[in-house]
Order: sequence, then structure tokens, then C-alpha cells
Amino acid sequence: MPLDRAWIAAHVPHRGAMCLLEEVLEWDATTIRCRASSHRSAANPLRAHGQLGIACGIEYAAQAMAVHGALLARPGEPQRAGVLASARGVKFAVARLDELGDDLVATASFVHGDAAMVLYDFSVSGAGRVLLSGRATIAFARPSPAPDAKRDER
Repeated sequence: MPLDRAWIAAHVPHRGAMCLLEEVLEWDATTIRCRASSHRSAANPLRAHGQLGIACGIEYAAQAMAVHGALLARPGEPQRAGVLASARGVKFAVARLDELGDDLVATASFVHGDAAMVLYDFSVSGAGRVLLSGRATIAFARPSPAPDAKRDER
């Protein structure tokens, strides 16, 4: 089964043009590499003032993390909803993504985590060089407590 844009869109919460990744190039239990070409699209929803700034690359990496989580989920287990809680040590090598003619490769490597959060190192590369890199924390929503069956309804 190809891990293409259709597979990605069916397994992560990002919909329509906000699903930025085209395909999973490779993955294992700790690392994922995904390809994207949406940075060149004039319809990219992250564009502002006709430009796609380098900081938007963090979203490409975060989506790779979401895809990695979907691939690691147990069959039948719903994917946990996560939010980007922090990005640290981020280094930018260029000012804009939309000026790059080559595809992007978003790489995320699991560092550690638990039911409440995960930590990934990430990078986004293109044209043979790292464009941005850093470390991200993804926080997960706590599941709602089960209703207390013994509680009196009033």
C-alpha cells in the first residue's frame, strides 16, 4: 500500500490544502522522512503576503510527526489528538520556503515520550541542504473521564 497523500490525509487531522505532505519516503519505529511539494503552491494556506516564510517549515515537520504517530498506532486504536506545545533550538538557514524549486523532505526522529507528550528532533531539507532544524514537543489531550455509572442523576 503506497503511503501517498491520500493515505496521509486519511490518517491525520489535516484536511484539504492544509495537508502539506505528498508521501512517506521511509519510516521505522523512531524516524520518518516525508516529501512535500506544496511549498511551491500559490494556494498554500500558510502563505502570508504572497510568501511562505521559513518558520512554516515547522508545520511540515509537525505533520511528519503526526504521520509517524499514525503509522505507530495499534490497529483499531484512534490516533491521539496532539498540539505543537513548543519548538526549541530552531535554526533557520533560509528566509523563505516558496523560493525553493526542489521538493522538501521533512524528517522527524522520536527522542522520548509518554501518554501525555512526545519529543522529536526535526529538520526540513531541500536542494541538498538543511533549511531548518530543531526540537518539538507534542502534547496530547487527556481522554475524557468515563461517566460515573453510579452517580445519581438529578
